Amino acid sequence: MHQKEDKILVEKMRRIHKESYKTYGIRRIKAKLNKESISCGKNRIARLMRENGIFSRLRRKYKATTHSNHRLPIAPNLIDQDFTADRPNKKWVGDITYIPTDEGFLYFSGIEDLFQRKLVGWSLGSRITKELTLKALEQAVGRENPGDGLIFHSDRGSQYAAYAFQEILCKYCIRQSMSRKGNCYDNACMESFFSTLKKILSMVEDLRPAK
Repeated sequence: MHQKEDKILVEKMRRIHKESYKTYGIRRIKAKLNKESISCGKNRIARLMRENGIFSRLRRKYKATTHSNHRLPIAPNLIDQDFTADRPNKKWVGDITYIPTDEGFLYFSGIEDLFQRKLVGWSLGSRITKELTLKALEQAVGRENPGDGLIFHSDRGSQYAAYAFQEILCKYCIRQSMSRKGNCYDNACMESFFSTLKKILSMVEDLRPAK
């Protein structure tokens, strides 16, 4: 009886896993099953995933992307989780994420405009440095030529608190805003963008011809 139930459950888990472009892990698969009124314990899901080779493509060792334990100046939180904007170049948000590759990790620094919800600046590198965020900011300013009143929001990472980064913000009259310490929801929109980006990258990998 249990084997039959497990077989049906595994089929549903495979469908959910496929629909997520193989990015969902135990917690998200459990949440989707619950939404479909299927009650199943976390341990059972973990066992069935392990036994049937269902793993998240994003299941990697955690990589820290910002260093917030520093003595650089911290800006106030001007956004306060209000991710709306009534015009372009009113609120930008920035963050850094890692992208796993066959040869190691790459680091992606992105800047998103909250009005258009589009990427206005980005840079890619093999190391997390202040130059990574500086390049993304300089690209965004060069493309958009924002006027006065723009707010740039990020976490408290040293790459964003660096004096060189603050000098560019000051040069273009951009006000700096930073998340509260340890509060990932203060920059949730960038987290959402990175999640979508990684799903797209997983789809592209699926389309690559086998070697």
